[in-house]
Amino acid sequence: MGIRNQQKEKRREEILAAGLNLFIRKGYASTKITDIAQHVGMSTGLLFHYFESKEKLLEELVTTSISNTMNVFFTDDIEPLQFFENTAERIFDELRNKTLTSKMFVLMNQILYNEATPQSIKAKLEDFDAFTPSIKLIQKGQSAGTIREGNPHALAVAFWCAISSIASEIALYPDTPCPESVWIIDILRKR
Repeated sequence: MGIRNQQKEKRREEILAAGLNLFIRKGYASTKITDIAQHVGMSTGLLFHYFESKEKLLEELVTTSISNTMNVFFTDDIEPLQFFENTAERIFDELRNKTLTSKMFVLMNQILYNEATPQSIKAKLEDFDAFTPSIKLIQKGQSAGTIREGNPHALAVAFWCAISSIASEIALYPDTPCPESVWIIDILRKR
């Protein structure tokens, strides 16, 4: 990749990060494309060379988030509890390193519940389902005796909601200490 393409990609990433920050702080409806352009120090017209609309920018963020989340489920035949341990540790490492991961959790929650979210974005989320593969893994772990008894769907909800809430807290209050991932795994671990 040439220097010009690297610079363009870096600028694109800066726009995505600025959009993400503004969307979670101000909300999608209250964030103007001029706010994003101003945040990255460029003209609105130049920003449109990267994203044709605020909706397209949001769509890119959502697509990236869905892809990253669903990719964790495509693993080798790993023991279910180990999968959840690895996943929690990976997410918590990203939270500790202040990547955009925590902010993506906030954004995804806002999108799901905000009436101002464009229908095209909500439609992308209709097929997004972290619970079904989690439920199957929990059932497998229960059969193997490594995951506690209980409703697999409720256990999946407890696991993912705990992670989501922690990520949201860290995104909104960056000085919040990140818990140990093992504390979250204890939600699932058979004692």
